Amino acid sequence: MLITNNTNSASPITVLLAEDDVDDQELLKEAFTAIDPAIQLHSFSSGKKFVDRLDSLDTIPRLIILDYNIPEMNGAEILEYINQNEQYSSVIKIVWSTSNSPLYKNSCLALGAHAYFVKPSTLSHLQEMAKKMLSYIS
Repeated sequence: MLITNNTNSASPITVLLAEDDVDDQELLKEAFTAIDPAIQLHSFSSGKKFVDRLDSLDTIPRLIILDYNIPEMNGAEILEYINQNEQYSSVIKIVWSTSNSPLYKNSCLALGAHAYFVKPSTLSHLQEMAKKMLSYIS
């Protein structure tokens, strides 16, 4: 399988989201679409579904967003899995969670996450967070 990185600015940005909360999936999708309607956000409701899909991709995503407390494999476990494959080393990886635990944050950052965000409680803060997430790939 040939895997390419869609870093060409003319290509749509592909984002993979591991998030079991459907409302959070939809809100983040709306926030990204408001910033750039061409962003392709693919959501997965469990860590296992996420890694299964990651392994079958033809194109490497530009951004991976992981909910820390997702079923089957948490965000840290997904990061450990991703780290086993060199082809994902250049992908921006962000963890977001309802928890502001320093232990979770430090663990994820040590495993290669570029950032750890606490999920915001308002739509305006979510839109600001989406912009910050996308700024990592600009």
